[in-house]
Amino acid sequence: MNEVIKAMKERRSIRRFLPEMPPEDILSQIAEAGIYAASGRNFQGVKVIILTDKKKRDEISELNRSIGGWGEGFDPFYGAPAMIIVLADKTHPTYLYDGSLVMGNLMLAAHTLGLGSCWIHRAKEEFEGEYGKALLSSLGIEGEWEGIGHCAIGYPADDLPAAPERKSNRIYRV
Repeated sequence: MNEVIKAMKERRSIRRFLPEMPPEDILSQIAEAGIYAASGRNFQGVKVIILTDKKKRDEISELNRSIGGWGEGFDPFYGAPAMIIVLADKTHPTYLYDGSLVMGNLMLAAHTLGLGSCWIHRAKEEFEGEYGKALLSSLGIEGEWEGIGHCAIGYPADDLPAAPERKSNRIYRV
């Protein structure tokens, strides 16, 4: 089987991570794989933020928890020590699709490099608020950006789960 297709079939969302931080060079490779995703008219209107600072990670986790409505102490990033946040330029008509393709590339790249990942939502709400806007400003990011998602990344605490059975009647030919 083709190695890319094999990786696509094996990758799973991870919801329990070890606290060990992945190496910066590996995180950089994952981020670079992300920005090689296809984009409408090759606009390349997606930015990624590699987040490894524990204080900032915990602040965003708390904000995400609050937006999601979970109780105190819940970590919506499942203990992942790193994340890559995906932002897309809202002025481009395909921004949501372009950002989603980047997320897919990030998760697939993490898997092929021996890491686990999970797409975590609520980035849209985070970056509509003051905290997210201040973070973007501190990085010199200007313009109309929407948070597409967080790619929580780390070493899986457990073995990869088996792939669920695929539902039938999903592929048609004409």
